[in-house]
Amino acid sequence: MDDGRRPVSADVMDRIAALVGPKGLVTDASDMAPYLVDQRNAYHGATPMVVRPASTAEVAAVVALCNETGTPIVPQGGNTGLCGAATPHNDGSELLISLTRMNRIRDIDALNFTLTAEAGVILADVQKAADEADRLFPLSLGAEGSARIGGNLSTNAGGTGVLRYGNARDLMLGLEVVLPDGRIWDGLSALRKDNTGYDLKHLFAGAEGTLGIITAAVLKLFPRPRDIQTAFAAVRDADAAIEILSRARAVTDDRVTAFEWIARRGLDLVFTHIPNTRDPLSDVHAEYLLIELTSGHDNGSLREALEGVLADAMERGEVLDAAIAESRAQAKNFWRLRETLPDAQLIEAVSIKHDISVPVSSVPEFLRTADAALAAAMAGIRICAFGHIGDGNLHYNVIKPADMDDAQFKGRLEEINRIVHDIAVGLRGSISAEHGIGQLKRDELAHYKSPIALDAMREIKRALDPNGIMNPGKVI
Repeated sequence: MDDGRRPVSADVMDRIAALVGPKGLVTDASDMAPYLVDQRNAYHGATPMVVRPASTAEVAAVVALCNETGTPIVPQGGNTGLCGAATPHNDGSELLISLTRMNRIRDIDALNFTLTAEAGVILADVQKAADEADRLFPLSLGAEGSARIGGNLSTNAGGTGVLRYGNARDLMLGLEVVLPDGRIWDGLSALRKDNTGYDLKHLFAGAEGTLGIITAAVLKLFPRPRDIQTAFAAVRDADAAIEILSRARAVTDDRVTAFEWIARRGLDLVFTHIPNTRDPLSDVHAEYLLIELTSGHDNGSLREALEGVLADAMERGEVLDAAIAESRAQAKNFWRLRETLPDAQLIEAVSIKHDISVPVSSVPEFLRTADAALAAAMAGIRICAFGHIGDGNLHYNVIKPADMDDAQFKGRLEEINRIVHDIAVGLRGSISAEHGIGQLKRDELAHYKSPIALDAMREIKRALDPNGIMNPGKVI
């Protein structure tokens, strides 16, 4: 093993088994296999055992033992991450700690608009519990049926509602965290105003398990929408889309919840590879928007507002055609086109994926510049771009030319990444908008992050985790 890594000792494993009991361990190779491969099948790891603690106290006891013995730890939630942060290295020197047994919703305070959940609660179950209390938890993403809230917070997940509600870190009020030495920080505050020094919870949101293990969180709830209006519209171009967004936010009193942009190539892939999908519009266009407005009032005013936004944009030549959903079933069909796009792209061919963000006003410039630069760099390259244009986040994915060998295309990864990321950063953007860093983008982070920022991050890591046991080799 390199980097001084050593196999986990039998003594450590025996002591951990005593701490968590038989139900808290997975040791059979076939049973462990799903924990050891990332969502994109890009990383394959190894571990002598998967530890599944059932309580914060058990997590703390395991972490304290690992800190004492210098045993590295990889925390894992639902294993739906896209950058390899929750996959151990393949040398078997790390223990994987799965939070899936910690799946209780501890409290719902409807009057305070808060819900307290353990880290292993599935995101869809948080949404359901909020709905049953006549409230909304707005974090929504494609993997919500299996993603765990601890992982969502640890990666600062984004999703389709960021425009109105913010990222995962904006949806938490407090955290409970097991620190790298095994101490439990009880920061489960349900306060919206607490100005007593450093706001520690934000150290752990987005840290991807490198500073501690989130074991529970106090989450913000919102009034449950009574009216949801969804439209699928063909637009002239990305410049028009940004203008429409600006006016829609103003005239609807900022009720735009989702504002998704899709290029035609992506739709064609969906129609080719995903069964039971069809074009909502009669003619073919180059670019589309999926727009959703929500309101706490069901008095017809939201539909009227959406119709007004689209009619005004048509008069300006910005919207070329549009359909407004007449039912929730039809709205779900609109959303299915957007949500199955990554699957369709995966079926089509090998691709190099990017999760970039730029200021919303700079999205059209990014698209023009990146499209032209890649076309000049590689003949026949295919761009499949889509995403949350309302918050400046694009999934700008590059599909290999039809006549190019897979291995040859993958060999151009660094070149393609440099083109896309240079353009995004040049527009004051980010190389990772919502997927995190993990293993995948660690070198890219080192390339683009300022030396001062990297030094500060390393100092924080050393201060909290001096023995370097928490998710080593991830992020920094």
